Amino acid sequence: MEMNFVVILLTSLVPMVMGFIWYNPKTLGAAWMQAAGVTEEKMKGANMGLIFGLSFLFSVMLAMAVNGLVIHQNHMYSILLNEPGFGDPNSELGQYIAAFMEKYGNNFRTFKHGALHGFLGGLFFAFPILATNAMFERKGWKYIWINTGYWTITLTLMGGILCAYNR
Repeated sequence: MEMNFVVILLTSLVPMVMGFIWYNPKTLGAAWMQAAGVTEEKMKGANMGLIFGLSFLFSVMLAMAVNGLVIHQNHMYSILLNEPGFGDPNSELGQYIAAFMEKYGNNFRTFKHGALHGFLGGLFFAFPILATNAMFERKGWKYIWINTGYWTITLTLMGGILCAYNR
């Protein structure tokens, strides 16, 4: 099962768009700055081109990883990778894979299903990582919940888009 890189690249825009909304001073940006201990002065001294460029690269990496979480059919390939005949569509294994994908290739391929897995990723991956880092950085729960909320909503949207449209 191949990735549709157009969908991966479009999905990679979700964290950036969500960031513009979530961390805008009119939404949660001011609260985040206060919780993070960041000032307007400190925010002005950054190389924004580098920050946004690397953020997009990291978003592409994240979209590729989320793709594997939300599309269950990908796992069949990883299980069969070292089997004789893998990659040969005319082999017995190749014919088995083709028949399987014909019958089950679109199961659980909805926005709703992908969004569920994205949400679970936010809750069970992003939250523990962010909370652990924040506790050692001596940040408060307000900081943790603002960032966790952002990543949970972002991963929910990414998961939904990838599951429904990455074919």
